[in-house]
Amino acid sequence: MDWDPTAMARYLLETPSVAGHGGRLGQRYHAHGVGWIEVAQPWHEDLVGDEETGIIASGPIIALMDVATSLAVWHRCATFVAHATLDLRIDYLRPARPRQIVIGRGECLRVTRSIAFTRGIAHDGDPADPIAQVAATFMATAGNYPRVAA
Repeated sequence: MDWDPTAMARYLLETPSVAGHGGRLGQRYHAHGVGWIEVAQPWHEDLVGDEETGIIASGPIIALMDVATSLAVWHRCATFVAHATLDLRIDYLRPARPRQIVIGRGECLRVTRSIAFTRGIAHDGDPADPIAQVAATFMATAGNYPRVAA
């Protein structure tokens, strides 16, 4: 069977028995291409940090970027490998716009035997005007990552 990143992301985000924090926050597969994958965080009033502004709080955006970069690793490996977030650094550049969907784009830069290195951005409609940028590393927890092209 061929690897299908769309089906993988939808399964992991939308299947109640396996959906982690991203699924519980309502995140959905958005798009993918060679070397990247995107996840959408729809706006919902339960995710708002400041009721006056209607802006999504930072916690769901951090979770979004953790999910997007994690999925980017599996997309690059073309298989599911159990792993844990080893480090996630997020730099906020500006607040999200009120009542807007936030898109998290993850890219896996390199995979070693047990560590995967990623980067990404969060935006609310214009990738050239990001909300945040992120760098994250993941560690394979059960065995190793498969060998992938550099």
